[in-house]
Amino acid sequence: MCGIAGALAPRQDALAPAGAAELFAAAMVHRGPDGYGFWKRGPIALAHRRLAIIDLSEAGRQPMTNEDGQIAIVVNGEIYNHAELRADLVAKGHRFRSGSDSEVVAHLYEEVGARVPELLRGMFAFALWDARTSTLLLARDRFGEKPLFYGERPDGFVFASELGALLADGRTPAELSLPALDAYLALQYVPSPDTIYQGLKKLPAGHTLEIRCGGRPVVRRYYRPSFEPTLAHLDEREAAARVRQTVEKAVHDRLMSDVPLGAFLSGGIDSSIVVACMARALGTPVKTFSVGFSEGGRADNELPFARLVAERYRTDHHELVVEPDMIGLLPDIVRHHGEPFGDTSAVPTRYLCGLARQHVTVALSGDAGDEAFGGYRRYVWSHVADLLVRLPGPLRGLAAGALGAVPGGPARWLREYGARLSTDEATRYLRFVCHFSAQEKSEIYTPELRQRFAHDATAEAFASRLQQSAATDVVGRLQDLDCDTYLPDDILAKVDIASMSHGLEARAPFCDHDVVALGAALPGRLKLRRGKGKYILKQAFADLVPPEIVSRRKKGFALPIGRWLAGRLHGFARDLLLSPQARRRDLFVPAAVETLLDRHRAGEDHGERIWNLMVLETWFREMVDGRAAFAREIAARAEVIAATPSAPVTAPVAAAQAS
Repeated sequence: MCGIAGALAPRQDALAPAGAAELFAAAMVHRGPDGYGFWKRGPIALAHRRLAIIDLSEAGRQPMTNEDGQIAIVVNGEIYNHAELRADLVAKGHRFRSGSDSEVVAHLYEEVGARVPELLRGMFAFALWDARTSTLLLARDRFGEKPLFYGERPDGFVFASELGALLADGRTPAELSLPALDAYLALQYVPSPDTIYQGLKKLPAGHTLEIRCGGRPVVRRYYRPSFEPTLAHLDEREAAARVRQTVEKAVHDRLMSDVPLGAFLSGGIDSSIVVACMARALGTPVKTFSVGFSEGGRADNELPFARLVAERYRTDHHELVVEPDMIGLLPDIVRHHGEPFGDTSAVPTRYLCGLARQHVTVALSGDAGDEAFGGYRRYVWSHVADLLVRLPGPLRGLAAGALGAVPGGPARWLREYGARLSTDEATRYLRFVCHFSAQEKSEIYTPELRQRFAHDATAEAFASRLQQSAATDVVGRLQDLDCDTYLPDDILAKVDIASMSHGLEARAPFCDHDVVALGAALPGRLKLRRGKGKYILKQAFADLVPPEIVSRRKKGFALPIGRWLAGRLHGFARDLLLSPQARRRDLFVPAAVETLLDRHRAGEDHGERIWNLMVLETWFREMVDGRAAFAREIAARAEVIAATPSAPVTAPVAAAQAS
């Protein structure tokens, strides 16, 4: 686990952009507090920040090379099947210098070329330079647990584990992308492959990128789960047994570590299952970590449910009760993401990771259980809508009217959902996951932006992805969509940034591709039952998880931001969003933003919309207005690192020896 970066010159006879790799690495010290290294040869420069997890010796340092130094790699993540791959490679005559799982990637490439990621089990992003063909290969794991950003500059191609690392070099262009901003307002994140900057991209999950000196990047998809229900023939008992076996193996595989490990414990079904499997596999008390809030009462506090699991398995349990410092954390979160990221659960996740890092270096999470087994409540509502739209016209009209008549501010989304009952599947689903609808954006946009984004590009993108799905029911199609968008670009991006900002490795067993493939192949009847999701997952582990957790409703990790923005944070929000700096952006009509603030304080729920605007304005201040100051800070850090006695490896031969 670490941070990786690099730069490739535009010509074979040129050198990599001077100092770029060093700046990128200096911006990611938090991702790799245990060491660093550089590898340079002609047009290529690779950089690595190390968080030592497997093979803590000097032999585990990166960058690494193969035997003759013609192939060099930097890897971020964990390869869970590295032992089996290593044994096969040794039998074929490959010689290893370390026990690191990362070194396997270089030797495997010698055997299979760019097919390497297809044979890896784990979470990873890697960069591999093949001097024999002057080719740089980038790859990202199947579901996007590990990030990778890239861009093209006049002086070459650059990449890094964090967007902010690329921005630390003033030579990296960073103009605002208005289409990305429009998508951010809708989704609270910028969807892959775009970033908020023109010219800088995310490598999508399950993709590779190949580029040669002087050439253009070629991006290919090597993996996509099929949500075709090929296991519809299984009865409930057979399905539960297969789910149990597959999830237990995924958890077991993620227990490999040469450093202390533990687990996040939220009080929900997914993290509870992970902890139960860990406790049974390890035979020793699992270190577990939970966060609660000091205000908001029981509705905002899941600690009692987490304690049920901790007590049952006698874990070494740690709790942190906080009053989140929203104002203080916001700039730091923005700098680490490098672009606007409006998911409010990023705040408690940061606290949780900080707590865990005090005791362990690796923590398992329950992320992706909802996408794999149909856990979101919006899947249930979408299933209901699918049934309603099949009704004869008059009955469908009555149903829409009933939904539209539900009273109260919190039911606003339900009334709007009723109004959209006759629309297409993508538009209906977007109502559940969007934060600013196309109409709501038009109400605050300046006339120029209102005209530019008159059509709903996000709905069109969702519709295209839904049409490509092999699923035969609405739940499967929406799981497929979420695995392609919400999971990598929101959930996993949030956890990666929150964990790595503390030098903590987070692993998600439910992201194992066998687990997701199994959930995807199950029919809808085994996912939804009696208005609740994840039916078969709960049945598979009903004997290991307290019944109070099995039967409780799905609850996210978000903060009560609506209440706070109507109270103690309201003044700060007004000052930020109506400030002279914000007005000068010329993106939103100030009077419309003020109206939104007033309506929220009067009782309507616009908390998440206001928070998204606050994150956006903070990003402008930190990464646009403040970019020069940020770059100076990183440059000064890079100078200090370069002057330290333990200089990094720079020569190819030395790199091969150190690997």
